[in-house]
Amino acid sequence: MTETAPVDERPPTAADHSFFGHPRGLLTLFGLEMWERFSFLGMQAILVLYFADTLAHGGLDMPSNTAASVTAAYGTLVYLVSVAGGWLADRVLGTYRAVLWGGVLIACGHYSMAVPAGAMTWVGLGLIIAGTGLLKPNVSTMVGKLYATDDERRDAGFALYYMGINIGAFLGPLITGWLGQKVGWHWGFSAAAIGMTFGLAQYVLGRRGLAGRKHSAEFALPPTAMRRAGLLIAGGLVALVAVALALHAAGWLTMDRTVDAVTVISVVAPVVYFTVMFRSPRVTAPERGRLRPYMVLFAASVVFNFILFQSYSTMTLLAADHARTSVLGFDFPSTWYNSVLGVVEVVLAPFVAALWVRMGRRQPHASHKIAYGVILGGLSFLVMVPATTGRAGDWKMAAWWLVVSYVLLGLGDILLETTGMSATTKLAPAAFASQTMALWFLSLALANGIQAQTVKLFGEISNALYFGANGAVAVIAGVAVIAVGPWLRRTMHPVH
Repeated sequence: MTETAPVDERPPTAADHSFFGHPRGLLTLFGLEMWERFSFLGMQAILVLYFADTLAHGGLDMPSNTAASVTAAYGTLVYLVSVAGGWLADRVLGTYRAVLWGGVLIACGHYSMAVPAGAMTWVGLGLIIAGTGLLKPNVSTMVGKLYATDDERRDAGFALYYMGINIGAFLGPLITGWLGQKVGWHWGFSAAAIGMTFGLAQYVLGRRGLAGRKHSAEFALPPTAMRRAGLLIAGGLVALVAVALALHAAGWLTMDRTVDAVTVISVVAPVVYFTVMFRSPRVTAPERGRLRPYMVLFAASVVFNFILFQSYSTMTLLAADHARTSVLGFDFPSTWYNSVLGVVEVVLAPFVAALWVRMGRRQPHASHKIAYGVILGGLSFLVMVPATTGRAGDWKMAAWWLVVSYVLLGLGDILLETTGMSATTKLAPAAFASQTMALWFLSLALANGIQAQTVKLFGEISNALYFGANGAVAVIAGVAVIAVGPWLRRTMHPVH
């Protein structure tokens, strides 16, 4: 007798067209990720400004470059923990519970940051790091579970899901930015907390439409190993806190050293990960051959995201100090510029997707799409060179400089992120298939780790030199990927 999967593990039938022709569970995940991005990116739009603002105005009074460096270190930890979050969902919690508890931790983190006390800021950021690490890598897995493998709606479903992400990315900076800059930083953090609460509420209310709702982890550890893993995780966390407190008491654990340690981890982690894959006996020779071109794409992702993530650090600081924030007599907070990325991706993503469909087999190879994305990222920084050259004192630049920069960056993100994630799933060895998202997150962690060091130069050298040098490196990297295109096309099969 054939064993059937538990009812809650099966994808909904093809007859479920409740949400724009898609399973009703997609609406639940669409809403959850929209509110999660609203809270995460809304908070991040004001985080660096909160760090840099004076104590009298409710900030933490950090120098601007230190504020940018700490913001980047925070982003690094989010993506490093996401690697562990995928493993916990696979082996211990299951995806539904991992996402649920991740959302609870994120909401608690934002509510903690809403308390006007410096210590609560760090408690809140720690909770958000842990929560995002659980939630972020597993929501997309749940979207995939809504469809049978051969369901033709699958790609369109993911497109709708990413639309939710971009709507959240657009709305978050508008609301939290307005409250943070016009009323008070902790009011902005409160808005992020409320948004995440909305996302959690509709996630729980819509749980009946989700596959894997009640079942335990898909590849659960045996009971003995589960207990051992729990003890090791708890013991490791206690030891980490104890060491951190001891180092702090000894005066060694300074902010700069903490940031440096996070950067070192972001460099070591992918080196270890790739070494394990190359040496694993479970990886075949052809798979090992595909890992080599993937390392080029991994490096391209690092370079692009190094630029992208600065939209929430150096670009945010530049806009706050030097961008015009009045249009036709209407004054708006500088953090509204961060919403341009969300608008660009909502508007342009369907056109880019339609272009690839129209071009068919004539469309550029995946490596070229990624290279074009990196080049556009570099150009978004080079635009800032004429905007900042020769400026001194209290100067202001026109809004269109930042808008053009963000349009280029958003288009580059559309080209690189979707193509890069797709290539990752196809090039990763079969033995590591369940950890493909971990590979991608490691590239994002490394990008933030490098950024945590380079942004220390912001304000120490001229803005034109800073943005020019960073932008030039990205453009050169993109051209280099195009130059090795023939080798990539030969070695990246089955990626086209």
